[in-house]
Amino acid sequence: MHPNGPCTGLAAVSTALLAMSRRLEVHDVLRTIVVSARELLDAEYAALGVPDDHGGFAQFVVDGVSEEQWRRIGPLPRQHGILAAMLHDEGAERLADVREDPRFGGWPPAHPEMSDFLGMPIRDGEETLGALFLANKRHTGDTGGADDVGGPGTRGFTDEDEELLSLLAQHAAIALTNARLYERSRELTIAEERSRLAHELHDAVSQKLFSLRLTAQAAATLVDRDPARAKDELQQVAALAAEAADELRAAVTELRPAALDEDGLAATLRDHVRVLDRAHTAHVTFTCDGIRALPATQEEALLRVAQEALHNALRHSGADRVEVALTRHAAGALLAVRDNGRGFSPDAVRTAGRHLGLVSMRDRAGGVGGRLDVRSEPGAGTTIEMEVPGG
Repeated sequence: MHPNGPCTGLAAVSTALLAMSRRLEVHDVLRTIVVSARELLDAEYAALGVPDDHGGFAQFVVDGVSEEQWRRIGPLPRQHGILAAMLHDEGAERLADVREDPRFGGWPPAHPEMSDFLGMPIRDGEETLGALFLANKRHTGDTGGADDVGGPGTRGFTDEDEELLSLLAQHAAIALTNARLYERSRELTIAEERSRLAHELHDAVSQKLFSLRLTAQAAATLVDRDPARAKDELQQVAALAAEAADELRAAVTELRPAALDEDGLAATLRDHVRVLDRAHTAHVTFTCDGIRALPATQEEALLRVAQEALHNALRHSGADRVEVALTRHAAGALLAVRDNGRGFSPDAVRTAGRHLGLVSMRDRAGGVGGRLDVRSEPGAGTTIEMEVPGG
């Protein structure tokens, strides 16, 4: 039985497992696992080592050791002795006194003294993701028991502790794998965004900077023989510089991370529209009928399409009014961005598609199982709609 009783013990296990499952960052997951293990098994010290490919540890998270003491201990340990056993063996390692084990090789001078020891690998199939280490069981039973490693009435981890740590390690493997997948997905998304942004910067800002350079050179050659023309060229330089600054500002705004996880799509879009309405002369509005939460990939795609459509409307259409609407549509959602700008002819849609990023928007919509519809006429504005089916 858990030292705090079956109900309290079950609640503690449930709390620990929930805490692990709610983390997305790998470092946060590692920290939560270590803290949960130490508290759950009432140990003085806990650590979790994640191996690298060079005989050491890529990460080694500890709990129960102060930051100052950890700094004095020195470099991360190597994979040897008991630590290596945890990484290469499938089962647990439970010792009454780790110092008496023949594999024990000593500690650095600042390392705390440890005696009773419980270690458990964290495995995902055949792969060892890491190993959990606990030392110095603090709880002492009233009468001890036959399953106490150190014998009746002594400190030591029990069979129940080992079972509990095994359960924790299984869930830790799931949480750690999910966190790694999340970070990998985020890295891929960032890489895709960087590639797209680099292309857009090349098409927009680079061309303006090139024009600015040529115009400045022309002004320099005219300043002595035709000051009036040189003045005109310098005014053009100022205008080109302002346009380049606007393009860069728009790119930086788009790169700013959207708080989709915390606030949801509707609140994020509302904040984005509010910023654009203050920054531009055109009146930009947002309406929403209270749509339900959508899969994260769909919400991100809708946000990015809205940003692209708004950028087009505010920079290229000449509109003085832009409306953004997010409404329910069957089990999914419908995003609409409408402007009263100059519009374009369907005959020019191929050229306009390249210029306005319509291909990119269609790719985003198709990538999440949605569709994109573009309607425009010269002098009648443009409407861009994206529909997603929901999850």
